[in-house]
Amino acid sequence: MKLFENNRNLFKYLFIATAIIIVLASLVISHHLVKSLSKEERNKIEIWAEATKEMATDTVNLNMNLLLQILKSNTTIPVILFDKKTDYYSSNNIELPESNEQEFLKKRAEDFKKKHKPIIIEIEDFDQYVYYDDSYTLKQLQLYPYIQLGVLFIFMITAFFALFTTMKMEQDRLWVGLSKETAHQLGTPISSLLAWIEYLKLKETDPATLLDMEKDVNRLQMITDRFSKIGSTPTLEKKNVAETLQQAIIYLEKRISKKVIFKLQTPDNPLYADISEPLLSWVLENLTKNAVDAMGGVGNITYTISDKGNFLSIDIQDTGKGIPKSKFKTIFNPGYTTKSRGWGLGLSLSKRIIESYHKGKIFVKSSEIGVGTTFCIELKKSN
Repeated sequence: MKLFENNRNLFKYLFIATAIIIVLASLVISHHLVKSLSKEERNKIEIWAEATKEMATDTVNLNMNLLLQILKSNTTIPVILFDKKTDYYSSNNIELPESNEQEFLKKRAEDFKKKHKPIIIEIEDFDQYVYYDDSYTLKQLQLYPYIQLGVLFIFMITAFFALFTTMKMEQDRLWVGLSKETAHQLGTPISSLLAWIEYLKLKETDPATLLDMEKDVNRLQMITDRFSKIGSTPTLEKKNVAETLQQAIIYLEKRISKKVIFKLQTPDNPLYADISEPLLSWVLENLTKNAVDAMGGVGNITYTISDKGNFLSIDIQDTGKGIPKSKFKTIFNPGYTTKSRGWGLGLSLSKRIIESYHKGKIFVKSSEIGVGTTFCIELKKSN
């Protein structure tokens, strides 16, 4: 079970690392494309500025058609041409307002200047500045990495959730199969024991001995019934929770060290909940046995039932070695155990019984190293 947990964590880290590498590679490529396109647009504007300069000269033998084609070729890059001599702004590829056109272009020119260094056209008696902005295509490409990051993030969350769900379903199938197989394997020896008890009755065996044997066999039958219910929807019945808890304590007191002192605190009025008594008793026994192990077989276990309005709570408090805060949630994972023996299924199955079957909650309420731990079970009250 620990190997499965380690492999699962390794696969999770590999998945995250791969996703990060994909994101970083995508960002590097996008940045390179943006930089290349930005450089190309700068070159286009420089050629456009040079054509404007040539048009303003009196040089003979100019290829006017070529210059006009260059000037007309810019259909995507917003450009503002400022004539310093006349203090006049003209533009290309910019949607102009119906009024205050010059003020609008002056403000836009200042904005363009912050993004790109203007190109200066200087000849005799001619002084102009070319301001330009990124084309619409380049702006889209600049946004692309952020859009891509968002898409990849959604993909990672979706994939991780799908992976987690698949693994959880596999674990559930494993626990269900294990539980039902255990119940099946127990069925044969229990039937045999019942037959031997009937045989011993005919032999006039001590009735007290037979009564104890019957109790233990009945207990085995109840345990088998619990295992067989895993994976199936149990029948819930309205029960007095205090009575169920008291019966579990009576059973455990006879089978646990006399050095463990049990205390039960209940409210004045009985509290009822819709429960599967065999399964809830199993959870209470699991928590109690874990508490006994944590105390080394010596200490106090206090059970407190409280009315919380629409629900009731059962606190199981021990005086054991405590649990680190970092392990509060981990201890409910399948396969987690601090014991040298055991599969680490107790708390995992307890969580499934409370949350999946009873629609309640089970969690570590508090814990202090060397002082003790309190587990809490919350169940919805019956009307």
